[in-house]
Amino acid sequence: MMLGFYGTGNMATAILRGVLSSGLLCADELMIYDIDFTKIEALSKETGVKTAVSPDALISACDTVLLAVKPQVLPGVLNENAPVFSQQNPLIISIAAGKTLSFLQEQLSFPARLVRVMPNLNATVGAAVSAFCGNERATEEDLAFTKKLCESFGTALSLPETQFPIFGVLGGCSPAFVFLFIDALAAAGVKNGLPKATALSISAQSVLGSAKLLFESKEHPRELIDRVCSPGGTTIEGVLSLTGDGFEAAVQKAVQAALEKDRRL
Repeated sequence: MMLGFYGTGNMATAILRGVLSSGLLCADELMIYDIDFTKIEALSKETGVKTAVSPDALISACDTVLLAVKPQVLPGVLNENAPVFSQQNPLIISIAAGKTLSFLQEQLSFPARLVRVMPNLNATVGAAVSAFCGNERATEEDLAFTKKLCESFGTALSLPETQFPIFGVLGGCSPAFVFLFIDALAAAGVKNGLPKATALSISAQSVLGSAKLLFESKEHPRELIDRVCSPGGTTIEGVLSLTGDGFEAAVQKAVQAALEKDRRL
């Protein structure tokens, strides 16, 4: 098995590190290519993975090629390398945002095995949630490998491609929403006398721990809210203030706004 990374930006590097740290593949089973040779030489020296001197060399050596280039660059990469892709017929995995399986196929001159993956920013700490789907030529083995690949840097969901836009908002945009919430909590802490670093640490850890509790308890969020809210206590006072100010409606509106923006792109 040889997995090749075409592009070594932040997301690709996070995925590569996840693959190595999880033990899914070893360094000898990974190969990288980037137009920035200094970058791949440094990454190879650090991790021990192989390097390719050209796209042809990468594609020819690999059973699976992960395309980690910017969406606007992707058509050129596929068009220019279609002959060698056709000859080698590797599994092609794309992480380019907004580029559908049909779009990928249109750029190639042969019926390719294609999988689309949408990871999120949290891949950089091994805690991403990723969606994946394949075209009709992707085999069960291809999809099983993709799932393991995604699980090496977080969790993975097999979703129909029609649900990728809403996944992109819930999975891709929500980290920014959560960071905004954490910063707002911390600002309130600063207002009431805490140093900013302390307030941020308390707020971030509380969000992290709350998500962990939700997963492990398997309780509904409303049930957990009720567990925290003592009768006549401080928490219920704050919860009622948030709901009264339209907190839930604001979150839902933000999701809808992001989804509608995605549809216009």
